[in-house]
Amino acid sequence: MAERFAFGRNWRSFLEHVDETRIAAAEDSLRRLLRLDDLTGLSFLDVGCGSGLFSLAARRLGATVRAFDYDADSVTAATELKRRFRPDDPDWSIERGDVLDPEFRAGLGRADVVYSWGVLHHTGDLSGALAGVAELVQPGGRLCIAIYNHQPFLTGYWRRVKRLYVALPRPLAFLVSGAYFLFTSSVLGVLDLARGRDPRDRHRQAGPRGMNHYHDVVDWVGGWPFEAARPEDVFRFYRDRGFTLLELKTCGGRHGCNEFLLRRGDA
Repeated sequence: MAERFAFGRNWRSFLEHVDETRIAAAEDSLRRLLRLDDLTGLSFLDVGCGSGLFSLAARRLGATVRAFDYDADSVTAATELKRRFRPDDPDWSIERGDVLDPEFRAGLGRADVVYSWGVLHHTGDLSGALAGVAELVQPGGRLCIAIYNHQPFLTGYWRRVKRLYVALPRPLAFLVSGAYFLFTSSVLGVLDLARGRDPRDRHRQAGPRGMNHYHDVVDWVGGWPFEAARPEDVFRFYRDRGFTLLELKTCGGRHGCNEFLLRRGDA
């Protein structure tokens, strides 16, 4: 059985869709999540950079960016994105690394903003990853993370689906993700029509974070390793480590990610 979903291969495919509209949506998402309009003069650490879209957004907002990912294809994708939009930029570095590796973390230092959206629950050790990113935040700095919401019954179901997905031959896995894509597109399409919206816009236009529906579905169905956490447990984890919760956006008990913005204590 395969140990991991090919996250980076999915992000390399997503690069075809990255344009100014999606980059602007990613910038707006960062401003909202961080409650900052400008990142000039701040250091930004992108933990699990994936396609590199949010590293690019942070750089365009003025931050000095250091990005890393465990997946070699993700590093390739982010490097390609940089080549397209900010070639030879000395204030944006990309490397391969593991947030669970203490030696690697020690070499990163600390950043004013540590950002890890939808990544830490895919490491195979969620608690270790939550603790690892805490070390990387400068005193007084911000930590922005998004973690899958735990659901009493459905979390176990999705664990089995994802683990099966990564064990399937690639053509069969494609059929599974394709079937789920058609199902979700149909349901959401009906809802869009009921609201007077064109269902095609969901696929043609950038989502709230600059993403697109198809690649989000593939990432969701295949994303293994997979863990989830209740929002109150994440809050307590960081409260006990000297962090203050600045903002929390939950997914309302459904499947999806809860977003946390935390500030590390000055001491």
